Amino acid sequence: MHKPGMGTPVSRGNLMGLAHFSIAVGSPEMVDTLTERLRKDGYTILSEPRTTGDGYYESAVADPEGNYVEITA
Repeated sequence: MHKPGMGTPVSRGNLMGLAHFSIAVGSPEMVDTLTERLRKDGYTILSEPRTTGDGYYESAVADPEGNYVEITA
């Protein structure tokens, strides 16, 4: 569906409906490993691996449809 004037899915400031997917991979090392694999496979890395302000270790990538996907420990 499309609503004129609403940014693309990776435009985080203007979302309706689904905001993002999140996948827990078990450890910070796995976050790093999966992020690098996705980078090598040509996916867009939206946020490099880091510890967030609320204490989660995560990165974020865009899936093939542009959805924001968090990879968390």
